[in-house]
Amino acid sequence: MTDDTKRALIIFPTFNEKENIENIVGQVLEVDPRINVLIVDDNSPDGTGDIVDRMATDNDRIFVEHRAGKLGLGTAYIHGFKWAIDKKFDYIFEMDADFSHNPIYLKDFLVEIKEYDLVLGSRYIRGVNVVNWPMSRLLLSYFANVYSRLITGLPVRDATGGFKCFRREVLEAIELDKVKSNGYTFQIEMTMRAKVRGFSIKEIPIIFADRELGTSKMSKKIVREAIWMVWWLRLAAMRGKL
Repeated sequence: MTDDTKRALIIFPTFNEKENIENIVGQVLEVDPRINVLIVDDNSPDGTGDIVDRMATDNDRIFVEHRAGKLGLGTAYIHGFKWAIDKKFDYIFEMDADFSHNPIYLKDFLVEIKEYDLVLGSRYIRGVNVVNWPMSRLLLSYFANVYSRLITGLPVRDATGGFKCFRREVLEAIELDKVKSNGYTFQIEMTMRAKVRGFSIKEIPIIFADRELGTSKMSKKIVREAIWMVWWLRLAAMRGKL
């Protein structure tokens, strides 16, 4: 199979994204005919699930998985990863449904994933490329990445970013049922687990724009998890338990 025939899947975890989901999916599918979309909806009370069901009926490149309730970002991605592995997709993306991740960068990902096992979209590889965040949120994100890099030793500038692409072989090698993080640290843990297994990692620059519609899912609980979880990741890696 050549790179031009390999199939890509974008996983969108959704909870109350009715304002964004149709537009973002439409733009993503226009980027490349190899791209398909999986929406993992956590029983959104705003009707997102009904919207995506209709979309999937009208387009055979759109798939939907419904979950019983709001179970967290990490578990939504794990659900999507398992689904993608079962369906034998070659390139598997994480991407936000709120336009904070611009679909124009998907072409760059598809170029780099030919040579690397994991490609990360980085907000901090060329200075700070974040639009419309309040200073408090920007400082939290920036120093969270400095903190995680110092503790874990990950050689990336943006370990907490959620715009990334895995080769299927990476996800098959990771024991997905043993992934512990569910919030802010999920991204760090997945990259750590790829790194300790010897997979190659590439960061590419992106501009991150805060959502214009809908509500942010950030919470104090997610931040608290991040503070202690990076220490667990470091210790687990040192003991060969990651």
